[in-house]
Amino acid sequence: MKRNNGMIKYLLQWIFIIVAFQFGNAQEVLTLEDAVQIALKNNYDIRLASNNLKIDETGVGVANAGMLPRLDATFTQNNSIQNTKQTQSTGAVRELDNAKNNSMTYGVNLGWTVFDGLGMFARYDQLKELQKQGETELKLAIMTRVSDVMSGYYDLVQQQQLLSALDTTIVISKQRLKTAENRFTIGKAAKLEVLNAQVDLNTDKSNLLKQQELLHNAKIRFNELLARETDADFKVVETGTTDDKLQLAELRELTKKQNPQLQLALINKRVAELNLKQVKANRYPTVNLNAGYAFTESESSLGFVSQSSGRGLNYGVSAAIPVFNGFLQHRNEKIAKLQVENTAMAIEQQNKSIDTQLASAFQTYKTNIELAKLEQDNETIAKRNLEITMDKFKIGTVPTIEFRTAQENYINAVARHSSAKFQAKISEIALQEIAGNIKF
Repeated sequence: MKRNNGMIKYLLQWIFIIVAFQFGNAQEVLTLEDAVQIALKNNYDIRLASNNLKIDETGVGVANAGMLPRLDATFTQNNSIQNTKQTQSTGAVRELDNAKNNSMTYGVNLGWTVFDGLGMFARYDQLKELQKQGETELKLAIMTRVSDVMSGYYDLVQQQQLLSALDTTIVISKQRLKTAENRFTIGKAAKLEVLNAQVDLNTDKSNLLKQQELLHNAKIRFNELLARETDADFKVVETGTTDDKLQLAELRELTKKQNPQLQLALINKRVAELNLKQVKANRYPTVNLNAGYAFTESESSLGFVSQSSGRGLNYGVSAAIPVFNGFLQHRNEKIAKLQVENTAMAIEQQNKSIDTQLASAFQTYKTNIELAKLEQDNETIAKRNLEITMDKFKIGTVPTIEFRTAQENYINAVARHSSAKFQAKISEIALQEIAGNIKF
């Protein structure tokens, strides 16, 4: 009977191991590259910016700029029924009730503005600038979302590392409790030592549960950022080093060339300048060419001609020169010039603002790099101190409170190191985002 119980226990253990292994494998391992690709595909801001770019691309064309002629097919029919009375020059009177009169005209008309003060060319150039604006806005949306994804991912790495450290400290606390119980059994320790060890173990378990909650909530927020099901579970890869070789001068040069906000400011200035050209074009004459081919038919119950028809070509040219429109031209030009001045000031303001952000972010980056190195040394020292203290505790040469202090110091050192690495990486990402240099 005992042998059968042993076999059953053995089989149950193996079943538990197999189920646990399959469950562990079912959890998705999400790399940073995969997370970025999911965000690029699903994120709503990126999708909206992408559609806006398609609208801008569709708008670029010579027809939208007004350079091509317009061809219209026309059809008109008029009918009337009247009681008609006509007195002719000879004195004769002609009279007819319910006289019917019908006329019908159909054909094609061509209109083409061949000159409008070059406003159509300025409009075409403006459409191309608006397309560039859409491309830059899409790039900005992508960079912002990629930056958010990277920050969120490394935050998960930090949370996961801290959870692992808490798992380790629970193992240590269990060893401490077992040692205390053994010492109590052989009469080398008081019951108080066992109770203190049990309280500290429960405290560590409580901290583990809280950290599991933090990690779970962080995953929910990250799934929302990726625009996928918020309850999707996954594990992150605890990799990624911080580039500690960034130079402020190089970042400034990249910022001038690649920062999307600066590029948008420059594009807005160009759009305003082209708008001014279009306003000035209203001072010049507008020349239109007109041509058409029409068919006409008419019927009249009372008149000299009861029925007529005709067809033929008509063509001509028209020109209009603005002379006076209540000083609106002067007003519109003044407003357009002020808009150009405003965009120029916006560029200057944007340059100073971004340079300030860059300098501040770089100082934070340098500080966090040094803190990460310092906390790495602290973690190594705290780990070694815990190992020595644990060995001494096992042989009873250090008190319980000293062992607990060494244990807490180690956990705190791990947490500070993980946080310092996270802040250093976030600082690097912020600098790369300002410089427009985030890879995606």
